[in-house]
Amino acid sequence: MTSIPDLVERALTLDKYAVSRLIGIFEDRRPDASARRSSVLAELDTRRPDRPLGVILGVTGTPGSGKSSLLSRVAVDLLGSSETLSIAVVAVDPSSQVSGGALLGDRTRMRFVPDERRLFFRSQASDNDLGGLGPTSFQVCRLLVRLFDCVFIETVGIGQSEADIRQLADRVYLVLQPLGGDEVQFLKAGIIEIPDAFVLNKSDEPASDISFHQLQGSMWLARPFDAEFPPVFRTSALTGDGLGELEADMLGALAAAVDSTASAGAAVVAQNLSTREPYFLERWVDDEWGRRGVAFLHDLLGGPDEFLSTVGGFDAALDRFDETFAESLSL
Repeated sequence: MTSIPDLVERALTLDKYAVSRLIGIFEDRRPDASARRSSVLAELDTRRPDRPLGVILGVTGTPGSGKSSLLSRVAVDLLGSSETLSIAVVAVDPSSQVSGGALLGDRTRMRFVPDERRLFFRSQASDNDLGGLGPTSFQVCRLLVRLFDCVFIETVGIGQSEADIRQLADRVYLVLQPLGGDEVQFLKAGIIEIPDAFVLNKSDEPASDISFHQLQGSMWLARPFDAEFPPVFRTSALTGDGLGELEADMLGALAAAVDSTASAGAAVVAQNLSTREPYFLERWVDDEWGRRGVAFLHDLLGGPDEFLSTVGGFDAALDRFDETFAESLSL
């Protein structure tokens, strides 16, 4: 079996097999996997201590809005704009409520060059999680931001209350399609409050003008506290119209992250990533132990922030909570 140091060394060259093997460790939900995850992260941080961590860009939206087709074109275009940029795409597909399986169909729409090391694609099943992400999406991102400059997360077709991507991504793009809803639909709490930018895809359709004006007209009431309303990009994954403006916005987000960490190195970005850990720790507790577990976390362990600080890290918190809560049930 290939050792973790060997896998890490190969993964740093963006070898797809090694990256996939490491992802398997971060998708492993068995208790003994946490020690291996900690070992992988420590090895990566030791080998490349000064490398800023990658930026996470979330791509979410209603089913059928063309997220996968749009993202496949955008990713290839972004790679073409830079000889050094590296991109990972994590696409979350819905799981069946009946069989529990997932088609992972987003892969069929991603037209990537298979031997391009700078572009990596990973499918995940949502496992019927209601937040738009998979149960291990956060864990996998902890790895990928240490290997790639940009990590795209494409969520399950999101509804009006599924907003976990807001807690994970540095910048969120909400993809809509023409005639996907009127002003009242846009105003419903949840969906319009999520993004940093809107993408009205399929804008080659004649009805896109109506949807564009309806979306813009709902901003003042749906987001009254914004000093400046989020931009709305009109794109077509079919014709390529509008992709340049959207890609420029994404490159701007990547450049802004580099500028903000240029003087401080990876430690600052790692700290920013760690600020997301309390939210996903509580989500994990809810998934594993339900409402009683969440109440135990807050009432007896001081809440996720204090518990993480006490035990010294995300993986350690998972192990310690399992032990502590299981002991409380046996009393």
